[in-house]
Amino acid sequence: MNNKMKIAIGGDHAGFEYKTEIIKFLEDLGYVVSNFGTDSIDSVDYPDFAHPTANAVERGDCDAGILVCGSANGVAITANKHQGIRAAICWKPEIAILARQHNNANIICLPARFTSIEECKDMVRTFLSTDFEGGRHGTRVGKIACI
Repeated sequence: MNNKMKIAIGGDHAGFEYKTEIIKFLEDLGYVVSNFGTDSIDSVDYPDFAHPTANAVERGDCDAGILVCGSANGVAITANKHQGIRAAICWKPEIAILARQHNNANIICLPARFTSIEECKDMVRTFLSTDFEGGRHGTRVGKIACI
């Protein structure tokens, strides 16, 4: 893992506890983490945190992103509105590998209500340490944006 990477992270109230643990996990590994909230279990609107996280990755301020909510669907839908974002919902490490290798995903979206914190840490570690394969996958990824 490239511990000099800067990681953007955000999520809603359903993802708050996992987000807090993932931040500590990443910092312990030497990553620089930018936290875009939320910072409590009080009910919030996930786009308010998914957009700033996606913006940081899209602008290049951060190398990759992590979004956490109950199902991961809302944050993934929101992040994928950004042309430069490929946000992938992952629920096991094998999906995180394929999201990076085949889709060049730059944000991993984690479903806190359907995975354990240990599974999420494993997926994050896997996601951040897997490279994009390019080749035929590069051609496909190049066709994703609507511009």
